[in-house]
Amino acid sequence: MGLLEQCQELFKTSNLYEVLGIKKDANERDIRRNYYKVSLKVHPDRAPDDPQATEKFQVLGKLYAVLSDKEQRTVYDEQGVVDEEFDTLHQDRCSEDYWRLLFPNITLQDILEFEKKYKGSDEERQDVIQLYVQYEGDMDAITTSVLCFTQDEEPRIRSIIQAAVDSGDVKAFPAFIQESDKKKRARRKRADRERQEAEEMRKEIGLDDQDDSLVMMLQQRQKSREKNFNSFLSDLEAKYSKKSGKSKRGKK
Repeated sequence: MGLLEQCQELFKTSNLYEVLGIKKDANERDIRRNYYKVSLKVHPDRAPDDPQATEKFQVLGKLYAVLSDKEQRTVYDEQGVVDEEFDTLHQDRCSEDYWRLLFPNITLQDILEFEKKYKGSDEERQDVIQLYVQYEGDMDAITTSVLCFTQDEEPRIRSIIQAAVDSGDVKAFPAFIQESDKKKRARRKRADRERQEAEEMRKEIGLDDQDDSLVMMLQQRQKSREKNFNSFLSDLEAKYSKKSGKSKRGKK
């Protein structure tokens, strides 16, 4: 099965740009940034309940290899096909090692610093509106995908969306405008259950109440991991740019 067919089967679209949630004219930074986001969500360690997580993760690596290669991207843009003989698609490499090479680990402090900068920023607003349009107002999907999100943040996130709807910037999707109280309560219950599980985990491994940063990481669980990568994107982008400018790696 070719790359496009795999994308259709796993991500419900054969459009490589749609898989990453970007437009065809996206620049290299946007491609790299969104590869972070999507690959993080399907990483086998972070999506243990998804039986297709490993396969999705591997396919995303191939997709990124195509779009990050100038010649291969041009072929895809002009002809709508992928050169399945492209060397990178046939390399027997470890997807995890390749991912770690691109995206090294960062510290929890980096995550917390990013959160302070991100919340209330123009970048956050743009991301929220993009998710609103992508999921057609489905708040369950939106709150699952919003960076740095906790359930207490929902009123603020809703206000961002409502302002965009009121101004006419985006369509008033029924799923958002007419969301039932029952669905809102169900979402709150899920969040409360996750917080309780995190608290039980904290007690089980013997964390002290004073260890606020680690407790926060446990409570936010999956969302903390998403912040991890986006913190790296925002705070360390300059560092990577410098490295790429000095290194000959990747240049042919």
